[in-house]
Amino acid sequence: MGFFERLKEGLSKTRRNFTDRIQELVGLSAAIDDDFLDELEMILLSADVGVKTTEKLIDAVRKAAKKKEISGTEDVIPFLKKYMAEMLADSGQRTRIGAKPTVILVVGVNGVGKTTTIGKLANYFTLFKYKVVLAAGAAAGEQLQIWGERAHCDVIRHAEGADPAAVVFDAMKAAIARKADILFIDTAGRLHNKANLMNELEKIHRIIKREIPEAPHETFLVLDATTGQNAINQAKVFMETAKVTGVVLTKLDGTAKG
Repeated sequence: MGFFERLKEGLSKTRRNFTDRIQELVGLSAAIDDDFLDELEMILLSADVGVKTTEKLIDAVRKAAKKKEISGTEDVIPFLKKYMAEMLADSGQRTRIGAKPTVILVVGVNGVGKTTTIGKLANYFTLFKYKVVLAAGAAAGEQLQIWGERAHCDVIRHAEGADPAAVVFDAMKAAIARKADILFIDTAGRLHNKANLMNELEKIHRIIKREIPEAPHETFLVLDATTGQNAINQAKVFMETAKVTGVVLTKLDGTAKG
């Protein structure tokens, strides 16, 4: 099974619980009336689209129907696809790999898949002949070590319980000395105390900037897609504590909430 086939299979739950239900509603409804819109709203909410986004989508369908931009229920799905694509459109800059080393800080709560994401990205860039170094600034040092061995790149780690900032300091020195192209920094993600999280990230930032003033060049926030709207709350907290430049969604194929 190829990559896109596996992705399609993985998203089957989302398709059954979201897309198929809308198609069923379209097939059973004669007109875009209040009953149709109420049922569509319930489908969107039950798929964890979120209240604000759902209201925006329903309002858009209602206005389009009034303006005769869509004439029947069969036009609703193409309209929603186009409207959602426009909402999600982003012409922003993609990952910037240029500085030597390019420092990529990876943040997120514990258990979302930060270390696995770093391992996959390390392997990806290694395949393109970039020299990659990994910094185990979180508790999962052994796991990162395994990923580093798989991707054939160096891993900087200390003993269990070491100060993450000290690991980052050594990793910065090592990446510069070894003329690495990319340095990925794994971080701990404890959200029960936002002040501690902020202090730890600020300390790591200071150490990074001491060696390379313009770093980190990217900060990726990793979110577990299965947590639905809770991921939005996590994003808000990390946007306050880190200059997030990109988002990674993991476990997308596990649930309709993805």
